[in-house]
Amino acid sequence: MFDLLKICLTKGNTVEREAGFEKLDIDFFKKDLSRINKLDFKTRHSLSKSLMVRHLDTGSCNAEEAELIALSNPIYDISRFGIEFTPSPRHADVLAITGPVTRHLKTAMERTYKATPDPKIVIAIGDGACNGSIYEKTYACLGRVDQFIPVDLYIPGNPPTPEEILKGFLVCKILLSKKKYQNL
Repeated sequence: MFDLLKICLTKGNTVEREAGFEKLDIDFFKKDLSRINKLDFKTRHSLSKSLMVRHLDTGSCNAEEAELIALSNPIYDISRFGIEFTPSPRHADVLAITGPVTRHLKTAMERTYKATPDPKIVIAIGDGACNGSIYEKTYACLGRVDQFIPVDLYIPGNPPTPEEILKGFLVCKILLSKKKYQNL
């Protein structure tokens, strides 16, 4: 420790700078930010708000859950967009449902829907939740999600990519702000 302190005091800052760091291309960043500035005020305002998501598995094959977990890794990092997962439906803005509705989870889904405060957005993620998929005609499944509760947004795919789910969550921010303005 003392050797490191001695080096710092005698030689100064020992951190090397990245080559070309001083010559940042500011025009590139301005061009990239210009897309955000072209959005209207309400859209920019709605995208700046946070979004709490309650995930509910109603009988999926866990492929959608793996993609939802991937959203929290450093590549996608949904927390930088203000999107967080919550364990309680009472704190949620969005109810994200994966899988076809099974007999044993129908009641839990309806209770979770009722516990989520208004205005709320319901997303059906994956083919099982959107259209029942191959499981729709089995003895344990009752059907797709929109047969039991109203769905605002569908994200099809088996499983959908994390980019598609992230785009869906960003659309939910806009839909949620529109619902809030309608309720005022």
